[in-house]
Amino acid sequence: MSTATVVDNHHDHHHFDGEKSVFGFWIYIMSDCVLFGTLFAVYAVFHTHTFGGPGPKELFSLPYVFVETMFLLFSSFTYGLAMLSRTSGNKNHVIAWLWVTFVLGLCFIAMEIYEFHELYAEGHSWAASAFLSSFFTLVGTHGLHVSMGLIWIVSMIFQVKKHGITPMSKTKLTYLGLFWHFLDIVWIFVFSVVYLMGAI
Repeated sequence: MSTATVVDNHHDHHHFDGEKSVFGFWIYIMSDCVLFGTLFAVYAVFHTHTFGGPGPKELFSLPYVFVETMFLLFSSFTYGLAMLSRTSGNKNHVIAWLWVTFVLGLCFIAMEIYEFHELYAEGHSWAASAFLSSFFTLVGTHGLHVSMGLIWIVSMIFQVKKHGITPMSKTKLTYLGLFWHFLDIVWIFVFSVVYLMGAI
């Protein structure tokens, strides 16, 4: 068997493994879709069950949540710029745009934590009503995913800084991009269903 054949077989083997990992990652994304779909359904059922307490219209500030939303949407844009830099092979630009994405995502999480703190401080806790239970569960689950994404971003920054833009890091950045954009899409639904419809 020639060396070229061995190299081709080795390449095909890694390509096959990559295809399997992509499939596995999409299975994870679909499982998250089911999770968030269930939480949205629960919120749809319980959003009117306030037990005499304030509802979404009284509790939520649309301008505040709009700013929060902009942070997350812009982070998706800056991640796209990181991916463009990855394609061009510019390691420093990849790292820089990943840091910008991280800061924007961190601002989003900080605003969400502040919102939760204010609600608790005013006596609107998770246990106050079915509406608040479903609200904190839905929004908090999304926030937890974003927090995990931030940890993933930091790990990728150090990996790219140490090893450069390798085929492995390219693949991981692609997966992270799918995950990050997925969270943006979920948040658009949260913003529309929970905050916009709540304000009507």
